[in-house]
Amino acid sequence: MGTIKQVIFKEAVNQVIANRTLRSVAVRQLDKYLYNSIMNLGKEQLHQEKLDQFAFASGILHQAKKNLDKRVINPNVVKKMAQVFVGDSYSPDRYATLNTAKETFKEKHGEYPPTFLVLSPGKGCNLHCVGCYASADSAIAEKLDFETARRIVKENHDLFGSRFMTISGGEPFMYKDSGKTLLDIFEEFNDTFFLVYTNGTLINETIAGKLAKLGNVTPAISVEGWEEQTDSRRGKGIYSHILKAMANLRKVGVPFGISVTATSQNFDILMQDDFYDYFFNEEGATYMWQFQLMPIGKGKDVVDLMIQPDQRVKLYEKWSTLLNEKHYPIADFWNSGSLSSGCIAYGRFGGYFYIDWNGNVMPCVFVPYYKDNIKDIYASGKDLGDAIQSKMFRNGRAWQNKYRFDDPEHRGNGLMSCSIRDHYDNFKHHILTPDAKGEDADAEAVLSDPMYEAMMKDFDDELSRLTDKLFEEKYLKSEKNLVSHEVDQ
Repeated sequence: MGTIKQVIFKEAVNQVIANRTLRSVAVRQLDKYLYNSIMNLGKEQLHQEKLDQFAFASGILHQAKKNLDKRVINPNVVKKMAQVFVGDSYSPDRYATLNTAKETFKEKHGEYPPTFLVLSPGKGCNLHCVGCYASADSAIAEKLDFETARRIVKENHDLFGSRFMTISGGEPFMYKDSGKTLLDIFEEFNDTFFLVYTNGTLINETIAGKLAKLGNVTPAISVEGWEEQTDSRRGKGIYSHILKAMANLRKVGVPFGISVTATSQNFDILMQDDFYDYFFNEEGATYMWQFQLMPIGKGKDVVDLMIQPDQRVKLYEKWSTLLNEKHYPIADFWNSGSLSSGCIAYGRFGGYFYIDWNGNVMPCVFVPYYKDNIKDIYASGKDLGDAIQSKMFRNGRAWQNKYRFDDPEHRGNGLMSCSIRDHYDNFKHHILTPDAKGEDADAEAVLSDPMYEAMMKDFDDELSRLTDKLFEEKYLKSEKNLVSHEVDQ
């Protein structure tokens, strides 16, 4: 039966890619396959969470079909990406071919490896965005040497058995060391799929053409709203550069996405359908990520830009509507915990961790604290797996398990999944360890700032008041009703 399913899956993928006439039929087949696969996952995930996951996966599928129909995605690029994700057999059970690496990791460390990691190889950036979490600056030369960056990618591939990585920055397309750029890494690890967060200003026709030839990279381009909001945060004229980058990518058929930082200044725009309609339907984006501004890095000086708890709830409701009614594949890093079974930090299985330009190993892009440095880890004869075994990382994974996985009958509020943003008091006193250091002076300073701590705690208390009942009604109550129905049958 498994072989028959794989043959059907392979044929459906081929038809979506190559045959416009049969594409709609093939998409329906894939939709059905995705639905059955996701809904048959174990009871570790709630029924409504599975529905959210299917809606997102189906949204990606339908948006890709739409862009293939419009010929703004090159079928050859999509085929290469399909090979990266599911192998030459187009089997959706890709992890099975990586089982040996995962089992070997578990034998050594007692748990499965993370699914991917985020690497920021260089801090340099050609923009000066207000509230940037990375505090990036073009004049700053902090970066990893190429061989260290390459080894990190290789160990993600070999030790974790992963075929996915996220690259951030700084501006990734500025990175260069010993005459090498990230394009050299993308070419060497051509069976790994790379998601690259970029401001888009360096994606000229030449870079777009190289990405098309590689076929294993998708840029997620940062926008802040319309031209006024984007230029206000990123610099005058940047919005027009972004649209040009998108045009360059469409011309050669490279799928791209949108990355949006939600703030108090663009909240109203993010509540309007026309913003999403424009980027999905007119600019041809294949997906969108939303990140609510966190008061770290330069962000602590612009706390007035933060989304407030009531606005966050409204963004959640908007996300749910866009996902289920418009079928736009959007994920909100704070509101879409149902897509990932909660917090994905601390290197948990199904999650990730973060390494910055100095080699500091951190639980998450938005948790700017570290115990270990990858260069020290390598110098001592250890590897990437050893880098996520600090007490802080283990504390974080223990909290995730207790909050989300250990007791299915008493799950934490899935609309408050973030360990630091939504549970700051617990993070500071029960996850963070005395030997952890701040990524920079700002991250270190807030640890001894009582006003900052009070602000974070007040936010969490109000968010809990607003979302506890919502989570109970939408996720837990529906689960209890489903279980009751199964018992009756």
